Amino acid sequence: QGLFLRLFYPCLPQAGAERPLWIPRYEYCGGLADFAHHSRRWCAPLLSVAIGSCRVPVSWNGLFKPCSSGYPLIIFSHGLGAFRTLYSSVCSELASWGFAVAALEHRDHSASVTYFCTAEAGREEWIPYQRVPQGQKEFYFRNKQVHQRAEECVRALRLFEDISSGKSVPNVLHQDFDLSVLKDSIDLTKVAVMGHSFGGVTAVLALVKEPGFRCAVALDAWMFSLENALYPEVPKPVLFINTEKFQTPENVAKMKRLSSRNSQTKIITILGSVHQSQTDFTFLTGKLVSRIFGARGTLDPYKGLDITSRAALAFLQRHLNLEEELDQWDNLLEGIGDSVVPEAPFCRSNL
Repeated sequence: QGLFLRLFYPCLPQAGAERPLWIPRYEYCGGLADFAHHSRRWCAPLLSVAIGSCRVPVSWNGLFKPCSSGYPLIIFSHGLGAFRTLYSSVCSELASWGFAVAALEHRDHSASVTYFCTAEAGREEWIPYQRVPQGQKEFYFRNKQVHQRAEECVRALRLFEDISSGKSVPNVLHQDFDLSVLKDSIDLTKVAVMGHSFGGVTAVLALVKEPGFRCAVALDAWMFSLENALYPEVPKPVLFINTEKFQTPENVAKMKRLSSRNSQTKIITILGSVHQSQTDFTFLTGKLVSRIFGARGTLDPYKGLDITSRAALAFLQRHLNLEEELDQWDNLLEGIGDSVVPEAPFCRSNL
């Protein structure tokens, strides 16, 4: 019934602020091992040693930076086998430009692992990753999941509406962060939805379900799970930021169904990038992690993050009517710039 998310927001600088762990609990190492088809017995401890001490360069529970006009809000949806913390690089980058970014952890069995707290005594119940059951068509399994995920995105927007209106929202995680500081600090007329891979198509579907979302940014969207009947129903613009190595002609054809209907929907591809280039894994060094997760393309990860976040910022400025100077990166939306091309590489002529 609840929602699980990590909120990235602009905060005031604080000397000696605590930095949160990137992998919040050991159980997530086991979940990642399961998702990657490796033995939990040896892979989870290995991952824990290799990446368990990594910290995110942000202030944990940092003092909220007041904003008289309210920050625009982005609801972020993770990919298959991921969870709420694995997109910290892009979420904190967007927050640094004056956005509140709510990174969800979905409860549809698509996270590598997650948990919820029962009402009585806050007991934890863990939800494992679930593969497609034998004998079931993958489309039907994934389609049910994507609808649940999109509904969780809508519920997240409702949560911020409640907080903004001053309703008391119980947080069973007993955190020190006081949600009431967000009252009147989020501009609910400027809300976008964003996601990676399975989260990218979740963001597209969320536009159909919720008029409050004004646009979507889909990072390397995996379009497979959306039923064809819904494409004509997508009412708002989408920015598809694809990597070079993941997309298929079928996937891109589905994106083009949307761009042919809406001239504001854009498709660009970042050259030298792979599917994991849009996650935090691309910033981890070491052959072990790279081998397990195939995390690196040929493009420098920081450059890839710059292109992704700048294109997203230019698009958000345009469709949320922001009064910043983010339109300086409008060229990226047309696929003009270093390491970026319009549409998909295999749509380009060989002449």
